[in-house]
Amino acid sequence: MQRRKFLQYAGISAFTGAGLASCKGDEKADSNSHQAKTEAFKTLQWKMVTTWPKNFPGLGTGAEFLAKQINEMSNGRIHVTVYGAGELVPAFEIFDAVSNGSAQMGHGSAYYWKGKNPALQFFSTTPFGMTAMEMNAWLYHGGGMELWQEAYKQFGLVPAAAGNTNVQMAGWFNKEINTLEDLKGLKMRIPGLGGEVLKRAGGTPVNLPGGELFTSLQSGAIDATEWVGPYNDLAFGFHKIAKYYYYPGWHEPGTTLECFINQKAFEELPADLQAIVITACRVANQDMALEYIARNNDALDTLINEHNVDVRKLPDDVIKKLATLSKEVTAELGFTDPLARKIYDSYSDFFNKSRAWLDISERAYLNLRTG
Repeated sequence: MQRRKFLQYAGISAFTGAGLASCKGDEKADSNSHQAKTEAFKTLQWKMVTTWPKNFPGLGTGAEFLAKQINEMSNGRIHVTVYGAGELVPAFEIFDAVSNGSAQMGHGSAYYWKGKNPALQFFSTTPFGMTAMEMNAWLYHGGGMELWQEAYKQFGLVPAAAGNTNVQMAGWFNKEINTLEDLKGLKMRIPGLGGEVLKRAGGTPVNLPGGELFTSLQSGAIDATEWVGPYNDLAFGFHKIAKYYYYPGWHEPGTTLECFINQKAFEELPADLQAIVITACRVANQDMALEYIARNNDALDTLINEHNVDVRKLPDDVIKKLATLSKEVTAELGFTDPLARKIYDSYSDFFNKSRAWLDISERAYLNLRTG
């Protein structure tokens, strides 16, 4: 009896011990699993630096919209904080900041980086070039994005279209433009290829970030400035300090805004988060273009009917000369180096095909509905 009881107790103890060990093993496995899940869903804190004033309508808010899309679509796995121009780095230093990894993302436009490679301007806009719709068609379905990626790879960046302003206004002037002579000596804030065209027409292009435009025009440091269009221009209050508001925006017919991402940070993301970042850029790209059409309508009405702004069309002979100079400047840009030639050929070929179709579709329809 004693021996039988001992064996029974020993069996129970062994079973209990094994059970406890099993429970402890399960607890350890659960703990490891929980830790793995915590690691997997750990929030990545990303910085987005921009060339725009913080929360500036359209441009600054466009960057905020993009960040919000990434934050929500990733379910909090990435949290992007947006910094306006000058908050972390000056407006025109964001390219280098993202390239060297000081920030993970930047929001600007490619023509600001022409000092890196002049051909980058093709990914922003060209005077008398493609509209927003044409630019997006080239980038997404005409080989433009692949060339953009090739161009930015040498800087350790991944580019994406992240907005478009559509056709802009020619700008705000404190001097009348009646003839070509009026462009000579004109000091105007105008970036990119448009600035080079103005220079060849006898003017003096000045490249300034948005936050400096009002005081520069007010003080007389510049005679004129282009910015975007009624929506943004009303927010800046240019109507308070400039006499004339000229159109059309020959220099920026469809300006692509960009998000560029540090390549190392992007490649460290799992595939689903990479897809989320790129898809969010595409959503933001479309949203901004649509917002500008909607907001410009009301803003132009306010400028004309509440502030009595003198809206004028540039004279035909001025436009004709600017168009001729633009063709020269754009063609020359395409021969600066082998990559520039590839980009120029792709851009030009697509533009010619697109123009042929739009002439008998969009242009024909718009002409029908005039008046």
